[in-house]
Amino acid sequence: MLLELKASLRSASAEEYLCRLFEKIEKSSLNAFTTLAREKAIEQARQFDKNPGQGLMAGVPIAIKACISTIGIETNCSSRILRGYVPPYDAHVVERLKAEGAIIMGKTNMDEFAMGSSTETSAFGPTKNPWDQTCVPGGSSGGSAACVAGGEAPCALGSDTGGSVRCPASFCGIVGLKPTYGLVSRFGLVAYANSLEQIGPLTHTVEDTALLMEIIAGHDWRDTTSAEKGSYLAGLKGDVRGLKIGIPKEYFGEGVNTEVEKAVWDAVSVLENLGAKWQEVSLPHTRYALAAYYVIAMSEASSNLARFDGLRYGLRQLGEDEDWHTTFSEIRAKGFGPEVKKRILLGTYALSAGYYGRYYLKALKVRTLIKEDFQRAFKDVDLLASPTMPIPAFKIGERINDPLSLYMADVFTVPINLAGVPAVSVPCGFAGRLPIGLQLMGPHFGEATVLRAAHAFEAATPFHERTPEVV
Repeated sequence: MLLELKASLRSASAEEYLCRLFEKIEKSSLNAFTTLAREKAIEQARQFDKNPGQGLMAGVPIAIKACISTIGIETNCSSRILRGYVPPYDAHVVERLKAEGAIIMGKTNMDEFAMGSSTETSAFGPTKNPWDQTCVPGGSSGGSAACVAGGEAPCALGSDTGGSVRCPASFCGIVGLKPTYGLVSRFGLVAYANSLEQIGPLTHTVEDTALLMEIIAGHDWRDTTSAEKGSYLAGLKGDVRGLKIGIPKEYFGEGVNTEVEKAVWDAVSVLENLGAKWQEVSLPHTRYALAAYYVIAMSEASSNLARFDGLRYGLRQLGEDEDWHTTFSEIRAKGFGPEVKKRILLGTYALSAGYYGRYYLKALKVRTLIKEDFQRAFKDVDLLASPTMPIPAFKIGERINDPLSLYMADVFTVPINLAGVPAVSVPCGFAGRLPIGLQLMGPHFGEATVLRAAHAFEAATPFHERTPEVV
């Protein structure tokens, strides 16, 4: 779709197309955006109409998650404490997009500091699911997914720490990729949990995801974990004959909605009919993944978020300051939401003297065991397949006051981040009118194979062609 859009904008008007999108956003009830860069974006579109560029994304608008830095555009992480913060630099991925002619149209809503699975913890209020506005769009990149699914942007970037790209992709019926850790530079991504998070694309089709990966993947000297990229668009042309797909037995059964389970098994049958073979595999340490993930993520968050004091940028209380400790505490108490405070406190506790070895160090050891589970599995199979989420999208407000129930929704996504491997979510069915996602996982730097299988499945099924009727 993006390549076709790019071609059509050369004979039409990028400015008119962009203005139609902004008009739709302003009338929308989805609450997918926190900031619109209307004037800047329209000026870029005018320049494109006068002199079309040759970049891969020339003239094509894109929405950016509110935790990815954009020069001159507020980057608030959907938190009160960063209201008004405008970065003086672009994230690496934004630099790459601009170099290919993309137009940054605005910043999307998210769970505050990416801490959530429903986009309900945002200081800007919850984003709504385009398929059913009484339901959540998933999180934490809910705004990015909702604006793409709802036709308010042709594509978007999100970030994925424990499923934050794949969860909303599944709930909103679009494609979302969590790349191999290190494949996409994290420079300019406001850190939540450094060792887990990756920036990833949210699009209508697998081809669009591959196109964005051609742009944003690759080495960046400012991120010492970043690696060289592969080729993603070219590999989509292959088929899946002879591909071995593993079905992790721990990802099915108790806790999985029956309609979700059926849709995913039907998807496996489609791949089998296309020439792939499947076999059952085991990832035995999956049962410990959620506990290990939340200890590691909260511990890293408690360290990363210590920099946000509202004194140098963002929220600053009016009136006379008291001593530093009092002022620092008061600003953070008013600036952070309840979920962020909870995770900072729990992470600080896990890292404190006497508990570091009991919690954080033990979680790191479990992480190694989970990584080894995946490595063993990929000796026998090329890919793994599972539900992206165990349930379809739930109602807004249904789980927000039940953290255990909310955290359990991440049960099939967090192991991938702990292992650092790539995974994509593609639409594979519906439960009533709510989308269901198929998750395909690959070995480290196996994006080409993951996307090839996802593209083959997409071409053989009609699910990606359905769009919601947004009122």
